[in-house]
Amino acid sequence: MNIIITNSGGVPIYEQIATQIKGLILSGNLKEGEPLPSMRALAQDLRISVITTKRAYEILESEGLIESYTGKGSFVSAQNPELLREQNLREVEAHLQKAVDIAKRSGVEFEELTEILGMLFDA
Repeated sequence: MNIIITNSGGVPIYEQIATQIKGLILSGNLKEGEPLPSMRALAQDLRISVITTKRAYEILESEGLIESYTGKGSFVSAQNPELLREQNLREVEAHLQKAVDIAKRSGVEFEELTEILGMLFDA
C-alpha cells in the first residue's frame, strides 16, 4: 500500500492516512475482505507512531469501511453500493462547490461553467 504523508498543509497525519485508504477502498483498489497492513507495520513503514495509525483505522472503522478483529487484523468491509454512491456524491458535491466558488470570484457565468462541465464530462 503506497501512502504518502506530508507535514505541510495542516492536515493531521491520521487524516491523511484515513483519506488515502478510503480512496483506495472507494475506487476498488482495495477489495472486500482484503487485509490492511497491521497498525504496527504501517507505522514502521511510514515512520510514525502506532497511535497515529490506530486513530486512522478507528476513523475508517467508524465510517464502516473496515472491520478490525483482535489478533487477526483489519480488513476491508463489504460495501453497500448505495453507501458508496452516496459517499462519492458527497465528494463530487464538495469539488463542484469549490469550482463554483472560484467561478464566482472570477466572474465566470453559469452558462460558461455548465459548458465547461459538459466538455469535461464528455471527455
